[in-house]
Amino acid sequence: MTTRAEQSIGASGTAAPKRRKLSRGQAEALAAFLFIAPDTIGLLVFVAIPMLFSLSLGFFEVNGFGSYKFVGLANYRRMLNDPLFFQSLWVTIQYVIMLVPGLYVVGLGLALLIRRKSRLSGLFRTMFFVPNVVSLVVVALVWQVLLVDRVGFINQLLETIGLPSQSWLGDPTYAMGAVLLITIWFLMGYYMVIFLAGLQEIPRDYYDAAKIDGANAWETFTRITLPLLRPTSFFVLLVSTVSAVAGGQGFDLIYVMTKGGPANSTQLGIFYIYMQAFQFNDYGYASAMASVLVLILLLLTVILFALTKGGRFHAT
Repeated sequence: MTTRAEQSIGASGTAAPKRRKLSRGQAEALAAFLFIAPDTIGLLVFVAIPMLFSLSLGFFEVNGFGSYKFVGLANYRRMLNDPLFFQSLWVTIQYVIMLVPGLYVVGLGLALLIRRKSRLSGLFRTMFFVPNVVSLVVVALVWQVLLVDRVGFINQLLETIGLPSQSWLGDPTYAMGAVLLITIWFLMGYYMVIFLAGLQEIPRDYYDAAKIDGANAWETFTRITLPLLRPTSFFVLLVSTVSAVAGGQGFDLIYVMTKGGPANSTQLGIFYIYMQAFQFNDYGYASAMASVLVLILLLLTVILFALTKGGRFHAT
């Protein structure tokens, strides 16, 4: 009687090769690779490659109709002599300086307000978060109607209580403030939820011990809540800063409500780049400005990492 191995050797003249079995570590590594492969491919195709292509376009004159002319650093030299570009950067800096702390304070304040369980806590959470689930274009259109000169609801309300009406979206003095307040109102629920999750991770024992030691509310907040919220704070500051510089929700609001006006007072850097690319078909110049904006974002991220030490908590 012949064995299967002998039959295999007799049929082919050579022994059949044995299949190599993966070790546990190799199997886990393969599984991990398969899990991250879709995201990695997506990042390469939709983020990394377009970024490299945009960076290369900054050295060309591109009109959007198939014409590519290498111009070297001409777009960057033009940028240095473009007052509107620097004005848009200054508007962006003002926007970030006012928006990021505003979102942090309002989001954390709302989270602290609704952290305690009560009959109305669920209602308040819903009320604060509802704006974030509405289309931003719809939000911008509604607020545009509310802020219309003279006949808008806000101005009529002011006149009712004896205050003069204002041109909220037509006056450079008020336009940016109006956009900022609406942006904070729209996003506060999202950051409230993030802070609420961070607060719920803080063990209750710390607060009980502080209460026994006689610590007041301010001491408890500054010595327990804020230090233990450092990772959450880092995430909120990083996400809100990147969103503010890159346009994020602000771009949609500005596009619908002010179109960058009046007198370029709400023209963020990303909005100026959009105008150069899609209104004037100057894709090379727009790509050069976008590259500079990305470098600014990277610099801000490094500074944020340094200031917060990457969101790590160091017990004292």
